[in-house]
Amino acid sequence: MKVIENEIPGLKIIQPKIFGDDRGFFLETYHRNRYKDILETDLEFVQDNYSRSQKNVLRGMHFQLKHPQGKLVRVVRGSVFDVAVDLRKDSATFGKWEGVTLTEENKMQFWVPPGFAHGFIVLSDTADFEYKCTDFYHPEDEGCLIWNDSEIGIRWPNNSPILSEKDAKGLPLKDLLMGAIG
Repeated sequence: MKVIENEIPGLKIIQPKIFGDDRGFFLETYHRNRYKDILETDLEFVQDNYSRSQKNVLRGMHFQLKHPQGKLVRVVRGSVFDVAVDLRKDSATFGKWEGVTLTEENKMQFWVPPGFAHGFIVLSDTADFEYKCTDFYHPEDEGCLIWNDSEIGIRWPNNSPILSEKDAKGLPLKDLLMGAIG
């Protein structure tokens, strides 16, 4: 397993070890003892989620205020451009973003710790997206950062995504109350 660090502390790209031959492949998607060291956290995963979306669907940029979730995300089928924005108010990288392309071929995972907004856009015809969460989903606690906030400047591969009504009503960072995150 290879772990790729980036410019935002805490975010990690994980390339699992893949055992394959002409019959198929095997990989370990989670092992508590190994991932505890890799993710540098004692947080436990309490909920697994699975979604399927069509090409150009953008889901995000979601976060929870009082119950921030860490997310270990991966693509089972298809491909997405996955993004995390640092919302930790005391962070030197507050408001900065990191993106990674996750595909069924590269089998990479992206660790998004608590205190980040998270979202993705589907690059393939469809994508099956799976993620483990460190806290339960609390709809009353959810916030949504607008996907195209000009101050953050995420470079999405498509500037005309398909959005849910909720995601289309996301707010720019300057209008969000970040006091309780991270």
